[in-house]
Amino acid sequence: MKNPEAASKQFLRLIEILEKLRGPDGCDWDRVQTARSLIPYLLEETYEVIEAIEEADTDHLKEELGDLALHLIFQAQIASEQNKFDIADALEHISTKLIRRHPQVFNPEDSNSPEENGRRWESIKQAENKRENFLDGVPKNLPALTRARRIQEKAANIGFDWKEIEPVWDKVHEELAELKEACAENDRDKMEDELGDVLFSLVNLGRFLELSSEEALRRTISKFESRFRGIERRLRAQGKSLKDSTLEEMDLLWEAEKKTASG
Repeated sequence: MKNPEAASKQFLRLIEILEKLRGPDGCDWDRVQTARSLIPYLLEETYEVIEAIEEADTDHLKEELGDLALHLIFQAQIASEQNKFDIADALEHISTKLIRRHPQVFNPEDSNSPEENGRRWESIKQAENKRENFLDGVPKNLPALTRARRIQEKAANIGFDWKEIEPVWDKVHEELAELKEACAENDRDKMEDELGDVLFSLVNLGRFLELSSEEALRRTISKFESRFRGIERRLRAQGKSLKDSTLEEMDLLWEAEKKTASG
């Protein structure tokens, strides 16, 4: 950090501003908020940070990180008012935990391979949280693709994983074949089950390729939206609308949008 004193000053300033907003002469909206009522806004700010990162928008990222920091402090402030803990307790907890979980960094004599460090990280977490099952601890409310990736990573950290990518490709093809078979049988429950298996196997393939399935899908969605808006724009220029157009006409415009984007 280039200027830790300035960071500390602004951090304390934000805490003081929030305390004032929550005070008797503060903001009516801020005073009535609870930890639970703020969840939608916390999620929104988190996704806005992700969007800024994906768009490589530095100014937007700076702004959104500040908004997210506000919500983290807001949660701690509410807990402090209820005499549960304050932001200092939360920061002390994470600092201590990081040191404890990285003995290979903070204890120079403790050196292992990256694979061994990953397995030990998970073992330390299991012991700290008194978890009965190794896959516990991955939030159920995570986006499904992200949660699948985290589950796979945890399993891989204790050696439940293929060593090479070829069996992963084989699994993708196997699951696709089983989905096709379920569709031929018109078995809705089996189709849903097999579709889930296909998606899970593709997430695993992405993990082996060191690609995020969540980010890849968001990127594809954005690309689809952009091209579809291009179709609408081209149709408006022709004095037409989507409702007035055939699939063949829209498909031609879709291909034109693809060529424009690639060119």
